[in-house]
Amino acid sequence: MKQDIVERSDIEHLVNSFYDKVKKDDLIGYIFNDVAQVDWPHHLPIMYNFWEMVLFGTGPYKGDPMTKHIQLNQLTKLEPQHFDRWKQLFFATIDEHFEGEKATEAKLRAENIARLMAYKVQQSN
Repeated sequence: MKQDIVERSDIEHLVNSFYDKVKKDDLIGYIFNDVAQVDWPHHLPIMYNFWEMVLFGTGPYKGDPMTKHIQLNQLTKLEPQHFDRWKQLFFATIDEHFEGEKATEAKLRAENIARLMAYKVQQSN
């Protein structure tokens, strides 16, 4: 039986496993690797903090992901299928490693984040 997401180390495992998939993905990998040229050692701790804040209401996250994605959209168009693939990979990663109330909440939060992000990005065109 899989465990739920209960502490920061679980979030770190989720985020690391998810971005390992993203980096290799044929549809969205290039956005992260080639366009955004993500500095992974810098970016991953920010994502740990973000998801800790989202799921537990704790953590030192400070950032403006909406503006960053709108700026990224100016470099390469972020289309609905990109957000859908992001969600597919995120949900698959959760399902591989976790189950329970927080795992379900993480999927719901990711769905809402992706929907809002896609809407705002499209409005910025």
